[in-house]
Amino acid sequence: MITKTALVAVTIFSSAAALTLNSAIAAPAGLSSYVLQQQFSLGAPTKWDYADIDSVRHRLYLSRGDHVQVLDLPSGQQVANIANTKGVHGIAFAQDLKLGFTSNGASNSVTVFDLDTMQTKAEIKLSGINPDAIFYEPASHKLFTFNGKSKDVSVIDAIKLTEIASIKVTGKPEFAVSDGAGKIYLNIEDNAGINVIDVASNTLVSKWPLSGCEEPTGMAIDTVNARLFSTCQNKIMAVTDAKTGKRVADVAIGEHPDAAIFDAETATIFTSNGGGTGTLTVIHQDDANHYSVVANVPTNKGARTMAMDHSSNTIYLPTIMNNMFTVLVVSKK
Repeated sequence: MITKTALVAVTIFSSAAALTLNSAIAAPAGLSSYVLQQQFSLGAPTKWDYADIDSVRHRLYLSRGDHVQVLDLPSGQQVANIANTKGVHGIAFAQDLKLGFTSNGASNSVTVFDLDTMQTKAEIKLSGINPDAIFYEPASHKLFTFNGKSKDVSVIDAIKLTEIASIKVTGKPEFAVSDGAGKIYLNIEDNAGINVIDVASNTLVSKWPLSGCEEPTGMAIDTVNARLFSTCQNKIMAVTDAKTGKRVADVAIGEHPDAAIFDAETATIFTSNGGGTGTLTVIHQDDANHYSVVANVPTNKGARTMAMDHSSNTIYLPTIMNNMFTVLVVSKK
């Protein structure tokens, strides 16, 4: 049974003391108006990791330890449950193939399901150990899993549903993004760096340091300005030039971040920070090299991952509240 709370008023902290960089362009006033609007209570607490949204069918996918819970949006009503995804971390969508995929860290496999029916179609066994982040690259029809324990990347033919390559990387891979032009970028958590993969050749082509960024996890990309945003455990977001690997900015964020999202329409980056009492940092991109923190929205301790419905500017953050697995719904007033 899903319940919703009434609108919760939330205090937005001033960004004046939080800026790490000089900025010449003021952020739009509306960016400071994000508030906690409601919450979905989804039963007994479980382990969880990534959340993601099927923007075509308006469904929120939540990884929940050994299964994936699927909610209708914006109602929050459960519409499906994808079972037998042991140790699930992430979800990816191939809209051109009408397929979805989960990375199952405890079984070293990928579950394949139909996006329309949400019924399981296949399970792909991987050579890599503990697949964590998962990413689909539509131009090549390739699916990538980023394997934490074996420190490599499995490449899967998403049409044939078979593993076709394994790419050794320089450490424990975390989240990854694509530039849409043949390159995939991933954070390396245990030695603070960014690795770059060439999609066509399935090879590692660049290794860039992230000095001063402790245990980078979440990553987002601005493809127009070629900027990468990496969340770091020492409460900064590192901004990197995706063409050169040069560090161009650091921005102050909250404690224990684990996800980052870039919204191109509003030139805004969001980081979900699960430490302390929990915050969602809202950052305006003044230009490619300058960034302003405009809000730190109170969320909840443990709300470290998130997914965004860009069509409604709504962010969903899973956490535990009152001993219940809960999704917080944050959007503009």
